[in-house]
Parts: sequence; structure tokens; C-alpha cells
Amino acid sequence: MAASELYTKYARVWIPDPEEVWKSAELLKDYKPGDKVLQLRLEEGKDLEYSLDPKTKELPPLRNPDILVGENDLTALSYLHEPAVLHNLKVRFIDSKLIYTYCGIVLVAINPYEQLPIYGEDIINAYSGQNMGDMDPHIFAVAEEAYKQMARDERNQSIIVSGESGAGKTVSAKYAMRYFATVSGSASEANVEEKVLASNPIMESIGNAKTTRNDNSSRFGKYIEIGFDKRYRIIGANMRTYLLEKSRVVFQAEEERNYHIFYQLCASAALPEFKTLRLGNANYFHYTKQGGSPVIDGVDDAKEMVNTRQACTLLGISDSYQMGIFRILAGILHLGNVEFASRDSDSCTVPPKHEPLTIFCDLMGVEYEEMAHWLCHRKLATATETYIKPISKLHAINARDALAKHIYANLFNWIVDHVNKALHATVKQHSFIGVLDIYGFETFEINSFEQFCINYANEKLQQQFNMHVFKLEQEEYMKEQIPWTLIDFYDNQPCINLIEAKMGVLDLLDEECKMPKGSDDSWAQKLYNTHLNKCALFEKPRMSNKAFIIKHFADKVEYQCEGFLEKNKDTVYEEQIRVLKSSKFKLLPELFQDEEKVLSPTSAAPSGRVPLSRTPVKPAKARPGQASKEHKKTVGHQFRNSLHLLMETLNATTPHYVRCIKPNDFKFPFTFDEKRAVQQLRACGVLETIRISAAGFPSRWTYQEFFSRYRVLMKQRDVLGDRKQTCKNVLEKLIQDKDKYQFGKTKIFFRAGQVAYLEKIRADKLRAACIRIQKTIRGWLMRKKYMRMRKAAITIQRHVRGYQARCYAKFLRRTRAAITIQKFQRMYVVRKRYQSMRDATIALQALLRGYMVRNRYQMMLREHKSVVIQKHVRGWLARRRYRRTLRAIVYLQCCYRRMMAKRELKKLKIEARSVERYKKLHIGLENKIMQLQRKIDEQNKEYKSLLEKMNNLEVTYSTETEKLRSDVERLRMSEEEAKNATNRVLSLQEEIAKLRKELHQTQSEKKSIEERADKYKHETEQLVSELKEQNSLLKTEKEELNRRIHDQAREITESMEKKLVEETKQLELDLNDERLRYQNLLNEFSRLEERYDDLKDEMNLMVSIPKPGHKRTDSTHSSNESEYTFSSEITEAEDLPLRMEQEPSEKKAALDMSLFLKLQKRVSELEQEKQSLQDELDRKEEQALRAKAKEEERPPIRGAELEYESLKRQELESENKKLKNELNELQKALTETRAPEVTAPGAPAYRVLLDQLTSVSEELEVRKEEVLILRSQLVSQKEAIQPKHTMTDATILLEDVQKMKDKGEIAQAYIGLKETNRLLESQLQSQKKSHENELESLRGEIQSLKEENNRQQQLLAQNLQLPPEARIEASLQHEITRLTNENLDLMEQLEKQDKTVRKLKKQLKVFAKKIGELEVGQMENISPGQIIDEPIRPVNIPRKEKDFQGMLEYKKEDEQKLVKNLILELKPRGVAVNLIPGLPAYILFMCVRHADYLNDDQKVRSLLTSTINGIKKVLKKRGDDFETVSFWLSNTCRFLHCLKQYSGEEGFMKHNTPRQNEHCLTNFDLAEYRQVLSDLAIQIYQQLVRVLENILQPMIVSGMLEHETIQGVSGVKPTGLRKRTSSIADEGTYTLDSIIRQLNSFHSVMCQHGMDPELIKQVVKQMFYIIGAVTLNNLLLRKDMCSWSKGMQIRYNVSQLEEWLRDKNLMNSGAKETLEPLIQAAQLLQVKKKTDEDAEAICSMCNALTTAQIVKVLNLYTPVNEFEERVLVSFIRTIQVRLRDRKDSPQLLMDAKHIFPVTFPFNPSSLALETIQIPASLGLGFISRV
Repeated sequence: MAASELYTKYARVWIPDPEEVWKSAELLKDYKPGDKVLQLRLEEGKDLEYSLDPKTKELPPLRNPDILVGENDLTALSYLHEPAVLHNLKVRFIDSKLIYTYCGIVLVAINPYEQLPIYGEDIINAYSGQNMGDMDPHIFAVAEEAYKQMARDERNQSIIVSGESGAGKTVSAKYAMRYFATVSGSASEANVEEKVLASNPIMESIGNAKTTRNDNSSRFGKYIEIGFDKRYRIIGANMRTYLLEKSRVVFQAEEERNYHIFYQLCASAALPEFKTLRLGNANYFHYTKQGGSPVIDGVDDAKEMVNTRQACTLLGISDSYQMGIFRILAGILHLGNVEFASRDSDSCTVPPKHEPLTIFCDLMGVEYEEMAHWLCHRKLATATETYIKPISKLHAINARDALAKHIYANLFNWIVDHVNKALHATVKQHSFIGVLDIYGFETFEINSFEQFCINYANEKLQQQFNMHVFKLEQEEYMKEQIPWTLIDFYDNQPCINLIEAKMGVLDLLDEECKMPKGSDDSWAQKLYNTHLNKCALFEKPRMSNKAFIIKHFADKVEYQCEGFLEKNKDTVYEEQIRVLKSSKFKLLPELFQDEEKVLSPTSAAPSGRVPLSRTPVKPAKARPGQASKEHKKTVGHQFRNSLHLLMETLNATTPHYVRCIKPNDFKFPFTFDEKRAVQQLRACGVLETIRISAAGFPSRWTYQEFFSRYRVLMKQRDVLGDRKQTCKNVLEKLIQDKDKYQFGKTKIFFRAGQVAYLEKIRADKLRAACIRIQKTIRGWLMRKKYMRMRKAAITIQRHVRGYQARCYAKFLRRTRAAITIQKFQRMYVVRKRYQSMRDATIALQALLRGYMVRNRYQMMLREHKSVVIQKHVRGWLARRRYRRTLRAIVYLQCCYRRMMAKRELKKLKIEARSVERYKKLHIGLENKIMQLQRKIDEQNKEYKSLLEKMNNLEVTYSTETEKLRSDVERLRMSEEEAKNATNRVLSLQEEIAKLRKELHQTQSEKKSIEERADKYKHETEQLVSELKEQNSLLKTEKEELNRRIHDQAREITESMEKKLVEETKQLELDLNDERLRYQNLLNEFSRLEERYDDLKDEMNLMVSIPKPGHKRTDSTHSSNESEYTFSSEITEAEDLPLRMEQEPSEKKAALDMSLFLKLQKRVSELEQEKQSLQDELDRKEEQALRAKAKEEERPPIRGAELEYESLKRQELESENKKLKNELNELQKALTETRAPEVTAPGAPAYRVLLDQLTSVSEELEVRKEEVLILRSQLVSQKEAIQPKHTMTDATILLEDVQKMKDKGEIAQAYIGLKETNRLLESQLQSQKKSHENELESLRGEIQSLKEENNRQQQLLAQNLQLPPEARIEASLQHEITRLTNENLDLMEQLEKQDKTVRKLKKQLKVFAKKIGELEVGQMENISPGQIIDEPIRPVNIPRKEKDFQGMLEYKKEDEQKLVKNLILELKPRGVAVNLIPGLPAYILFMCVRHADYLNDDQKVRSLLTSTINGIKKVLKKRGDDFETVSFWLSNTCRFLHCLKQYSGEEGFMKHNTPRQNEHCLTNFDLAEYRQVLSDLAIQIYQQLVRVLENILQPMIVSGMLEHETIQGVSGVKPTGLRKRTSSIADEGTYTLDSIIRQLNSFHSVMCQHGMDPELIKQVVKQMFYIIGAVTLNNLLLRKDMCSWSKGMQIRYNVSQLEEWLRDKNLMNSGAKETLEPLIQAAQLLQVKKKTDEDAEAICSMCNALTTAQIVKVLNLYTPVNEFEERVLVSFIRTIQVRLRDRKDSPQLLMDAKHIFPVTFPFNPSSLALETIQIPASLGLGFISRV
């Protein structure tokens, strides 16, 4: 693309400026090739001619489009060059108050010199787990990236923090370590992360100092390795230090301080423990007063001293060692005050009894004379002798300072060593993250040895940085399969060789130090001779022979040679060290006893090249025999070795870079100095990164992003299904030069400037579209104006014409009204005449008709009375005749029967004497029985016919009776009404007479009263007038008083109401706060409780490991003691755990013995029950045997039945004997084997016993049913074989009597006949009773029908009197009422039928089983012949339905089984889905009710304790499953509501039915357990919130912010390197539909589990709060999301959530209000942000957002298109001023972890406990309903 296409009119460029570095200007005309001058206009309006360089003809750099300014990543800029980078950083820092910016892989951090609220734990949580490019740049994002890559790639990481002094390196490193400590946590209970953070105060106090550039400048470099275990939790740390600035101990420049620790000691000198140090003010000591600035503004040194001591204590440095450290430091201060007196030019002395030296010697524990001597003398050793030489005063002062520096350096190293010991990992380290806090490139007016070392280290780091950047670029190109062209980048290896190679600067320096008479001047000459004119990077200053210049990567630096040799040697007199080693003070010799280790701290810091392992690096001092040589190693040599080790470590890790920039030298907050910033950007490698990126294809887009952004440049036919091919086709048309872009696998790569060109084309296209839209809109507006004017003219015409028409209409109306009035007047006269005639006619007709009807009624009444008299007389005559005839017939029958009986008796007496009688009797007996049977059947038939006749007669009689009764009643009522009417007439006449008399009297009295009234009238009128005047005055006064009182009352009421409302709100807030505090404490308690359980389990595991042969018992039989014990429950509950711990073996034995005793008791109960059944069966057998003995003489009438019965009884006897034997064997086995392991749960004997017990119980149930069946069969057989009637035939009876052999047979026959007669009699009685009952029921139905008929007639009569509309409405209302009553009746009948059906089904199952077994037994025992002769008779055994009391009975030993089956092993997704909601809670409460019914407090306590512990176990085991937690939250609440509902308290009983009130607990008050369950429910609710938060968290940002719900609204902007190299690839994008589906899932699960509606509302409110808080927090941390289009997306998404609330009827849950901050943030993105009115509107609208959040959103607001405008800084200032008085939290982010306090409103259940059925799937067959 030619320059002429870019450098056109209005194009903006950057031109150099001496003050601002770069200035923005605008082209006034197009550039043409060959032009030497550009016509420009600056931003301030000044025109300028910019001359191009005639040699290079290089054009000035172009400005980026406005939409790219302020980008998070500098590599996203289209034009990558120095002015673009500088401007972007300035805009972000000054306008948006953003201090962090990405530049490829580098995080640029600008020191704000102000405390910002962006480092709280909420920010850490927001960045935790996020990809690096997804959030705004932050040090936490770099730390998260390092932590994530360590876990993902299994490779050690390093974070390299560099920058100038005062740029914020130490703070950045500190925040990175805080992030690791917060996110990863500690692997042990030693709080390693706290120790790592505690090392910062110590190292800052002894290694940091105030400089002119920084109040807390680190005067040493450090590399901290934070170690992690396999689960990536912190286990330890290790620190390496580099190049401590020892010279600061003895010298400070103006406005600088010594190390902080000295000033902290001086500030704490008044403490009692510091009295012995004899310290004073900092201005007293020479080493602390040189800078003249002993105090730092805003820093309390005494308070900092407390923090330092606390950190030392935390790191294990004891108080004695701390006092030793402070003693040495105080000694250094006193040593600095030691003065020397010159004796001559070559010698000096210490004044006698010099106080500072005396104090120094006392503190150090050395001899005064010896130390005073060696401070003024030195020992010289030659080949032959050793002699002592005095030194001059200057040399003595230098020696004193050298000694102070040496002591401080050794103390510093000793402290670092102890800190490392305290941070040492106790377990094996799996990986580490290193944080390097090292000095940046430095250049001052005078640069010495320290600056040389610092710049040397930065050269090495810059080389490593360049190689890493180059490598990443190459990997990106190869990954996308783009041709790789070698990019030329700056290699600083020549500069490094100049410093460290053979004959380099350091080598020559060390060589000069070895010379006896080496000096700085000779070393400078050697440098000139070696490198001058031979190395391009080495120069000599023109005006100096004691300096040299090195061209570093950042800048040229001139170093002064003076002091290089002395600082490199770091000379200390050995005699002084020897004196200190001989000290009585133990700590001091420790500092010097192993100087080799402390001299180079790197020896304790191994490194390695293999990822995730650390191979020990050989220390600088390997052999102890080299102590003397190693002590003479120079500082430069040591520094070079430690730097090599550091580079090896960094090369073995994945580096992450943080470049700290100092914005100005005056520490002004948010002030940007362009010159200083550019200088640092060049020095820190940021511009080198930009240059490497710009050399290739810096702009990179995915195909989807490119398509979304530049879809506007495509035509419809260009859009293909393949996005990649579409983008290729479009780019070929837009950019002709194919070298300007490359197509990768997933991205398009552009050269620098191409994106700007595409943006220009896009902007032109949109601008043309805007012009077209404006044209159309303006035309529409003009047409609208014309139509409005036309409409106005038509309206005026219409009104004028309307007025004329109304006038004409008024005339017509008046004419017509006159005619109408005449018509109605005439009609009225005629109608009045007609009405009078009609009324007279109707009156005559009424009188005549009444007379005729009364005559007819009298005649009918007389006829009816005569008929009644006749009826009664005829009936009496007929009854008398019938009774007479009946008595005669009965008398004749009696006589005849008596005669026949006498004859029969005579015959029997005669025949009794003969032998043949018995034979005849025997022969005829059978015939007689048959005849009797036949006769009985005939009598039954006759009885039935008579019964039918009687019923018919009864019906006819009843109908006639009712008719007559109704007639009589009607007549009686009419007669009574007539009598009442006559009586009323007489009474009224009497009253009229009385009233007439009274009227005469009153008239006379009235006259007299009127006369008196006239007299008083005039008097009263005068009095009234006077009173009226007084009254008017009083009224005015009263009104005034009333008004005042009313006003006062209103004011008082309003003030009281306001006060009441405020107090109520305050009380509600206090209540919520208290509830929240309590629930937080409860949450903390549950966490500690879980931790305690884990520790207990671990301890038990550790105790059980060394015991051989230990077997784990079944978990269902473990003792579950609750933590909640009360005053009445302490006795046994507290002793039990102690006994359990002390005597585990005894406990086990006791447990087994108790189990055995329970089983033995159960066996005895079963035996007793079986024995009772056996006794009953024996009684039945005896009865059957007696009946058999009586009938054994007779031939078998029904032999088959009797034989079957005997066989059945024998079978029952054998089965019972078999059961007895089995029980005896089991009992014997139990008594013989009493070992615990035999009867323990799970043992073979135990299982056999359980199986046998269950089989015994089943057999007993079967036998019970069989006994009932046999009983019914015996009765039926008796009925069948007994004779039913006597014979009347004399001859047959005689034959039968003759056939009888003896008297016993006669007696038996007589007894049989008697029993038959009784049976028939009882049957007749029962039939009679049933008939009477039926008759009564029919009569009741007839009565109810009559009442219904009367009611219907009354309603009909009332309806006939109503008008037609009301009649229809009344009939409809009546019909509705009738149908409602019928429905209620039908529902009751249906419920009864359902109950009956359920009962019958259960009976049917039992009977079917028993009948099946019975039929099988019969088929086995009956022969084929018997089967043919046996008649099949169905047996129906009615069973009475048991009336349950809503209780469940279980045995004490089944409690653990109940908890196991109902709680521990119950799966909500399986069995529980099909249950009644809350069934486990109902079952548990019914068990509690039974224990309460038994008044067994131990059982109640044990059950409730086991239930609570069981629920806790389930939630601990499956606490991350939402269904499980929801299920048990619902059941816990239901259990709590049941305890309240049936507690017997009036407040909870008012909603109960009478039946439910009968089920209330009677013996125990479980209020304390209700509190325990309430606490448990709170814990479950909090766990539920955590579970749903973990599920929703990954969806929220993607669904609410990133996904485009409204396609095409959000514009896509160019993304930088960070977005391209995100830490984790996409795992599937969540949408808003995903969130709504998840919400539906949560809601359906909670509803399915029967959770209380109020509780569901609270859960939904919490879910919506999480969604709103997480979304808003991410919005506040993502600049790319703060745009107008994103605000529209958010508002649409929120509306979808509100729609979901409406669908679920949850709008009143308070969930919508939790989204209010998010809604207001979205509105803030969309409103106008220009004028003061807009500011006022924003302040009133955003009442749910804090000031910090509003300002943050405005600062982050970023236009996506050129048509949007940025928010001006002045507008933001206006907002801040308006919101200054608002009292809100300064916190930026919402607390996404906040949980609202939960309440559990009482929700009684309408479910009747007695109707609850227990499904078999629960496995609770061992409990029974009561």
C-alpha cells in the first residue's frame, strides 16, 4: 500500500518535540511522492511545515485510530512505534487511571504514587482461574498465568520484576507473592503462606531505605522461590539476595536515609527492653543524620518496628535472637559516633574513655583497649616478620566504616539465612515459582561501581528477554504455518563480552586489585589500552582520564573510575574481625564463624535446568580448605558467579516479565513525564518487544473476529458458508499487496498499518451510510413538518365548518323538541284517564273472585273431614273382626296339635319297648333330614314373597301417609293464619280507640303549649342572637386552636412516623447483620467441625495402622454422637466418647453382648407369640376332636372334608413342632457361642439368626391366616351337616326312631335339631335387623328428598318474584352452589372409595397368597376322588381395617439400620424422586412420635442425634452434588416444621386439623433440638449456595458478557498478543440459554424435592446476586466490555432473567433487586455522558452503584466504533464532585461470596400422618405403623 494512500488530508501523524517528546499533528493536504515538506496543523491550532529528512525521506509515524487508543495490549495497536506506545500508556494512566498495560508478554506497571483499591481479596478472587487476556491487565493476571502454567505444563515459572528505583518493583513482587499465598493456600497447618508474606517486612526493614526517588527503595536484589507440592499448594520458600548497598550504612546523600531498621530502633528507644541499647534520636547518630531527612511522611517508624518484630516471631526468630540483632544494630550506630584524634599525619588515637566506643564494646562484648588499639593500628606481614603500623585519621575513619559495613552485611546474610530456614519446605518440593525483584537500568550524573554491576545484570536479563520474545514469535508463526523470515533484533552479547569476557572490564578490575600498588588511574589506563578504538561499545570521555563510557542496550553510561578498586576489594582489617570473633556475645561470633556461607548467599540457593526438579548447584565455595582464598574473592567476581546461577535458574523456567515505570521524579500521583517514561521504556525492553513484533505481522485476527468486524465491507454474494474462504476473498479485493497479510490456520496476520487502513475503509463506508441515513431522516423530518402544517390547516377548516353545522343543528333540535313536548303532554292526559278506569275494574274483579274462592274452599274442607271420619271408623271395624278371627284360629291349632302330640307320645312309648324301633329310627333319620331341608327351603321362599309384599305395602302406605300429612299441615297452617289475622284485627281496633282518646288530650295540651311558646319566643330570639355572636367568636378561636393542634399533631405524627420507619429499618438492618454474623459464625463452626472430624479420622487411622489384625467394623453400627448436647443430655453423652477412647476392646465386647441380649429378647417374644397361637390352635383342635368323638358312631356324611381337615391340622402341628425345634437350635447355638466375633454384625451366626428370625415371623403370619380360614371352614361345615327341620310324617319318624340304637343317638339328634333351630332363628334375626336398617335408611333418604323439594320450591317462588336478569343470575348461582356441593360430596365419596380400594387391595394380596398356599396344600393332600366329590365354596374372611395413629415403631437395635437406609444410602435421583416430598422427614418424625408416646427420652435423643449426624455424613460425602444437598435441605426444613407443627404450642397449632392436634407430642419439649436443626439447615443452605455458585461460576461471564445474545450489535476490536496466547483453550462457550437452562434445572430439582416456596425464593435471590455480582465485577475489570453495545447486550440478558422470574412467579423474591447494580451499570454505559445535566441524571440514576464503581465504569468506557465518543476527564471530575457527599463503601468490587442471611418461615403440612405409606423400595420393613 503506497504512502500516498495513508498520508492523505486529515491524516494524523506524530512529530518529534523537545518538551513532550512527541506531538500530534494533522495533515492539511495530501502527501505526494517527492514532497520535501508536509503541511501540518498541531492540536492547539498552530500551522507548521515539517521538513522531511533529505537522505532517508522518512515520513513521520502515523497515529492510530481513536478506537484503538487506550488498548489493554500495546501489540493490538495498528501502528507499533514509540509515540503510539507512549500515547497509549499516557491515555490509560492519566485519563482512565489504569496503571497496568500489556505489551505482548510484558506487563508494564506505572507507579501511581497513590493507594489504589485494586489489590483486595475480592480482586484476587476475581482474577483467580481467569485467562490472562480475558481480564484487564494486572499483576494478579501475570501471577495467575504463572500459577496456571506451572500446573498445566509442569514446568517451573519465574516472574521477573525490574525497573528504576521508585518504580514499584518491590510492591509488585509483594503483590505477586500475596496472590500465590491467597490462591494456593498452605499444604500444612504451619501457615507457610503467612510466613512467606511475613518475610517482606523483615527484608524491607533491613534492605530498604529512603532515596530521593523512592521512600521505600530496595537497596538489594532478591530472587524468591516459592515451592509447591503436587497439589500446587505452598510448602515453603527460599530467598537469594544480590549486591546489598553496604555503603548506605555509613553514607547517605542529601534527602536520603539509612536502612529503615536504624530509624525504627531509634523510634522505639523508649521501650523498656531497649533501655540497655542506650539509643536516642536519629539525629544523634552520625550514620542516620547525614541525609538530613530522618522522617518519612505518613510512616510511623515505631509502628513499623512492631510489625518487624511480629514478622520475626512468626518466622521463628526467638526474642533472644531478636534482641541480639537489635544489639548489633545499635552497636553499629554507636560505632559510627566513634571519633579519632590526630597525633600526627600518620597516626591517630581514640580519646580516652570515649563513650560511643565504650557503649559499642559493651554491646559487642569485646575489650575496650583492644578494639581502640586496632581501630588506630594495622598489622603488616612480610616474608620475615610482622609489625604493627599506626594509621592516619582518614584511614582510621575508613577502617571504622568498613568494619560497620562488614558487620551489617554479615548480619544481613545471617537474617536471610534464618528466614530461609524458617521458610524451608518440610516435604518434597514438586515445583516452584520464582519472583525476581531486581534493580533496573540506572544512569546518574556520577555513576560508580554499584551502577556498573546493576547495568551489567540488566544486560544479562535483557539478553534473556530478547531471546524469549524472539522464541515466542517464532513459535506463533510456526504454529499458524506462516513462512518464517528471520527478524533482526538487537543482540547485546558484545556488551556482555566487554564486561565479563577474558580481559574484559571485570577481569581487568580483579587483576588490578591483586596488584600491590594498584589504583583506579592505572586500571583506567589499562581499559583504554585494551578496548579503546578496538570495541565499538567502549569510549573515553573527552575531558576526563578517570572515566569510561559503555554503550548499553538502553543508553550510553559514563562511569567514574574513582572508588572502583576499593569497592571491589571490600577490605576489612583482619585484626578487627578477630577481636569481634573473640566476643562474649554469642550471636556476634556466629556471624563470622562460617563466612564462606554468608558471604555469598547464592550458595544456599540451588537451581536446576530440569523442569519440576531442583538439582543442587555447586556453591561458590566447595572446599573448606580454600577459606583464605575464597575470603579474598572480589565483589565483582562474587556478583558475576551469582548472576550466572540466576541466569541458569531463569533459563530453566518459563519467564513472565513485569516492567515497572516511574512516571515522574517528584512522586506526584497520576502525573506523567513523557521524557522520563520514554527513557525507561527504552531501558526496560518494552520498545524492543514492539520492534520485534512490528518487524513481522503484529496485527492478528481470528477469522470469526475479522468477519464480525468487517462484515460491513462485504456484499451479500461475498458471504460464504466457509468463514476462512470469505475472509480470503474480501482481503484480496481490499488489499492488493499480498505481502501485507498472511493466512494462518486460525488467524489472519497483518503487517503494521494494515488494520488502520481497513479501519479507514470501514469508517468511510459507515460514514457514507450515516450520510445516507441522515439524508433519509432529514427528508422524513421535512415531510413530517409539511404533514403537520397540512393537518393543522385541515383542523382549522374542520372546526369552522363544525361551528356552522352546530348552529344549524341547534335550530333543528329546538323545533323538534317543541313538537315532542306537545306529543307527550297529550299522551299524559289520555293515559291518566285510562289508568283510573283500569284500576276500578281490577278492584271489582278481585273482590268477586275472592268471594267465590272462599266458598269453594269451605266446601272442600267439609268433604275432606267427612272422608277422614269414615276411614277411621271402617278401619276400626275391620281390625276388630280380624283379631276375633285370629284368636279363634290359634285356639283351634293349639287344640289340634296337643291331640296329635299325645298320640305321638303314646306311640313312642309303645315302640320304645320294642327292639325294632332303633332300626326304623336309624333308617328314617336320613329321610327326615332331607324332608326338613326341603321344608326349610319352601319356608324361605314363602318368607321372601311375604317380605316383598310387605315392602310394597310399606311403600304405598308411606306415600299415602306423606300426602295426607302434607295436606293436614297445609290446612293447619292456613287455619292458624286465619286465627292470627282475626286476633290482629281486634287488637288494632282497641288500639285505635285508645289513640283517639290520646289525640284529644294532646290537642288540648298543644294549644296551651303554643300559647306559652309564643311568650318565650321573643325572649329566646334575643338570647339566641347574643349566643350566636359569642358562638361565632368561640368558633373562630376553636378553629384556630384546632388548626394549630392539627398542625402540631401532623408534625409530631410525621416526625414519629419517620423516626419509626428509620428505627424499623435500623432494627431490620441490625437483625440482618446479626443473623448474617450468626450464620457466618455457624459456617465457620461447621468448617472447624469438618476439620476436627478430618483430624479425628486421621488420628484414628494413625492409631489403627500399627495394630495388626484390626478389622474395620460396619459403618452402620458405629456410634454417632452429636456435638449438640444440652443440660438434660450431658450425663451419658459426655462420658461415652471418653470410654470409647480409653477402652475400645471393652466397648466392642459390650456392644456385641448388648446386641446378643436384644436378639435373645426378640427370640423369646417370638416364642411367646408362637406359643399363644399354638394354644389357640390346640383349643380349636380339642373342640374339633370332641365334635368328632360325638359323631364317630355315625357313618361319615362328609368324609372327604373331615379327612382334609385332620390332615391340615396334622400339617400345622408338624410345622409348629418344626419351628419350635429351629428356635431351640438357634437359642442353643447362641448360648454355646458367646464370642463377640460370632455375634458381631456380619458374622455367619449373626446372619443365620437374622434369616431365621425373619422366616419365623413370616411363618407365624401365614399360620395366623390359616387358623382364620380353618375356623370359617369349620363353621360352614357345621352348618352343612346339621339337620334343619323336623318331619311331620309319623311313619317315617317312627322308622327312624326304631333304627336308633341307644339314648345317646337320640340326644345327639335332639341337640342337632336345637342347634339348627337356633341357627335359623339367628339368621332370621339378622335378616330382620338388616331389613330394619334398610328401612330406616330409606326413610332418611325420603326425608332428605322432601327437604330438598321444599327448598327447591321456596327458591322457585323467590326466583319468580325477581326480575328476569336477577332471576337468571340467581338460578346460575344456585346451580353453581349445587354443583359445588355435589362435587364436594363426590370428592368425599371418592376419597372413601380410594381408602376402601387400598384396604381391599392389601387384603386381596394377603388372601391371594394364603389361598394359593392353601390350594397347593390341598392339591398335595387330596386324592383325585376327593377332588371330584369336593364342592368348591369361596371363603370370604372380612378383616377390620386398623385405625393408625400416625406413628412408626422400630426397635432400638434397628436405629442404625433406619439411619443407614433412610439417610446414608438414599439416592435422591433414584428412589427419592418418586416419593412423597419430604417423606424421610415424615418417617423420622413419626418414629420420634412413637418414642415420645413411649416416654423414652433415651430413644428420642439417640434418634435425633443419629439423624443429625447421618445428614452431616451424607453432606460431607456427597456435598458437591446439588440434588443431594437440595434434597436434604428440603427434608431438614420439613423435619423442623414437623417438630414445630406438632410441638403443642398454640402459635404452631392454629393451622392444624383436629386430627393433627391429636398427634402432638405429649411428653418432650424439643425446642432445643429445633434450634440444632435450624443451625443444621443454615449449614446445608450455605453448602447449597456454594454448590450452585461453583456450577454457575464458569457460565456467568461467558453467558452474560462475552456471548453475543443479540447478534451483530457488539463490535469486535483488534486483540493483542495476550488474547491470542490465552492460558487455556476454549472448553466450550456458555450462553445465556445455558444459564437459564441451569436455573431451570435448579428450580425443578428444588420443586421436585418439595422445598418450601419461601426458601426457594431465597435460593433464587442468592443465585441472582451471584450472577449480578460476578458479571459486574468482571465488567469493572475488563475495559473491552465497557461500551455502548455491551450495555445493550447486558440489559437484554437481564430482561431474559427477569422473564424467567416472571415465568416462575418469583418476581416478589427480591432477586430482581439484586441485579439493580448490574442494570444501572448497563444503563451507565448507554446514557449520554457530556453535559452537567447528564451528570445529574447519572448521579440520580446510579444509586445502587458506589462512587468508585461509577468512576471506574466511566474511566473504562471504550468506544467500539468511531461514532462513539470517549468520556472526557472533566466530566468524570464533575461526577466525582457531585458524588463527594455520598456515603458508600470505597470497595470497588461486589462481594461475590456474600451469602444473604437465610430464614425458615413456618410452613405447616396438610398431610395426615396416618395416611403415609412406606414404600418397599426404602428397605424399611423392620418398622411398623402404629
